Amino acid sequence: MARRPLEGSNRVALPNARAVGPADPHERLEVSILVRRRARAALDEHVSRLAHGDRTSGPLSREAFAAKHGASAADLAAVNAFARAHGLTVVQEHPARRTIVLSGTVAQFNQAFAVVLKRYEFPGGSYRGREGVVQIPEELAAIIEAVVGLDNRPQARAHFRLRAARAADNVRSPPTARSRAAAAAAVSYLPTQVASLYQFPPAGAQGECVAIIELGGGFRPQDLAAYFAALKVAAPTVTVVSVDHGVNQPTGDPNGPDGEVMLDIEVVGAVAAGASIAVYFAPNTDAGFLDAITTAVHDTLHKPAVISISWGGPESAWTSQAMTAMDEAFQAAAALGITVCVASGDSGSSDGAGGRAREVDFPASSPFALGCGGT
Repeated sequence: MARRPLEGSNRVALPNARAVGPADPHERLEVSILVRRRARAALDEHVSRLAHGDRTSGPLSREAFAAKHGASAADLAAVNAFARAHGLTVVQEHPARRTIVLSGTVAQFNQAFAVVLKRYEFPGGSYRGREGVVQIPEELAAIIEAVVGLDNRPQARAHFRLRAARAADNVRSPPTARSRAAAAAAVSYLPTQVASLYQFPPAGAQGECVAIIELGGGFRPQDLAAYFAALKVAAPTVTVVSVDHGVNQPTGDPNGPDGEVMLDIEVVGAVAAGASIAVYFAPNTDAGFLDAITTAVHDTLHKPAVISISWGGPESAWTSQAMTAMDEAFQAAAALGITVCVASGDSGSSDGAGGRAREVDFPASSPFALGCGGT
């Protein structure tokens, strides 16, 4: 079988990571395959018209998008045949998302995509990973656009920030110009106060749904109830959506991912009073992140009108196939009239990557997302 490298699939090890041996050949994993969309040029033109203020056609419905721009039955059948030939199981198929999820062992995926999966250790833990490119059959080269999930390294980090405690906070002394400036800088505002200053939302949020993407941590309903009671705001209806086996799993540490999850729900619930909230929990991997976004975009049950994302990482940490796939997911959101807001990280010109390289945070840097923050 003739093969060719999948464009944009090249991977390198994480900084300071080292391979410690082959991955267990019997380990089972799930891998997401993204296939090409139909009528790509027509979608590009439609989104361009919307971006330039042309509302003559308006956003597409999810059903119309799936019918016109989803994966073709022939392309899905071709990937199904490839999976069967390599002993892989199709566990999920979603034409609108253009996604097929395959299940199998490390040994089967090594053979199917001509990769060598290994175990890596790095200062933050360990992961299953690969280096180099993914190989796909020549006859699928025009069909398959991304293969994600072979590598399960942590892909993103939460972008919430904690104000550092200051020794001066507990010291009573005569105020100085510097202490007054520091005190002024430490002033905080409730979400409702900020919303009032901006007169947002102008027409209320009743009947809308806001999607929140979370890649770890969780929330406790009793904590949310206490927060909204103190704020004197009706608590929103919060629904958990599991993606790729992700779950609402509070760690109990507010300084960890729980802090991001709670912050996101509390701010959305306070500012968009009356809106329901769907929280999409997924693993912190490139596959989990992508699948959570495409699931929210094409969710015909909850139908979110806004997607909020507070996770990301330097562009250099991503494969170009994953970045392109997420760009296209956000483009689909634009065609559906969905606003995607993504935290930019506020981590300086290196985006926390270290060194002298200039970095920007993805997916906030996507041209189809609204990047929120300073840098």
